[in-house]
Amino acid sequence: MSSVRVECVVSSGFGIGESPVWDEKEGALLCVDIPGRRACRWSPGSGQLQAVALDAPVSSVALRKSGDYVVTLGTRFAALNWKEQQVTTIAHVDKDKPNNRFNDGKVDPAGRYFAGTMAEEIRPAVLERNQGSLYTLCPDLSVVKHFDRVDISNGLDWSLDHKTFFYIDSLSYSVDAFDYDIQTGKIDNRRSVYKLEKEESIPDGMCIDMEGKLWVACYDGGRVIRLDPETGKRIQTVKLPVDKTTSCCFGGKDYSEMYVTSARDGMDKEWLSRQPQAGGIFKITGLGVKGIPPYAFAG
Repeated sequence: MSSVRVECVVSSGFGIGESPVWDEKEGALLCVDIPGRRACRWSPGSGQLQAVALDAPVSSVALRKSGDYVVTLGTRFAALNWKEQQVTTIAHVDKDKPNNRFNDGKVDPAGRYFAGTMAEEIRPAVLERNQGSLYTLCPDLSVVKHFDRVDISNGLDWSLDHKTFFYIDSLSYSVDAFDYDIQTGKIDNRRSVYKLEKEESIPDGMCIDMEGKLWVACYDGGRVIRLDPETGKRIQTVKLPVDKTTSCCFGGKDYSEMYVTSARDGMDKEWLSRQPQAGGIFKITGLGVKGIPPYAFAG
């Protein structure tokens, strides 16, 4: 795939860039900086990066059908009014675990917001284990807890036929699949569809393409990998000029561009001098495959 091109489009370093989502209406890329406590919107047209400062670590952002956005903030699901820069709490989870925070989140094909929690890290990927849970914020604003004992709740997406939910708990080094019921939002029958190789390191954020293949950002692996969930095989590897690749999504006018977020937290001066683009956002073109538009929260 000699036509694949990787370029850094936003170089202002994110502590931990995460949750890239394409906002078609704005023609812009949404994402968050978890320790920087900001939700961001980057416009390829103007090259401008706008940010809304928030009062807690913000770990994911998603579109909302009624307009504006929803975010996971600390241990809260919240609504974000971009223009007014206002946040309204919708629901609170893990109230008995003051050291927890949300991590990755994404909206399912029926408009439910799935997101999981984890303990705050002592340093990158080092934390008290089994403290997290996976939740869904439903369109009626009720919250469902699916399971607990999660280490680092991370990448999530759904198969094109909406019958399978894919999920990553990072420290399991596995991409897992569940049977998924779109009517109820229930998931069951967990199984592993891919175990990461040593050099791929830690599985982080994930997205699906129009051919039903999964793309996984490998934290400390400096790459995104394309997997076939049917065969459990890796089909493609795209390397990036930074080690801490965190998540990926498709975007652009026809969803043929891939955007990859990265982190610089936990890197010393010498490491950063070797990887000055760490914490930047990257655009990958020439993959020869498109993604699907993100779903919007229906509540």
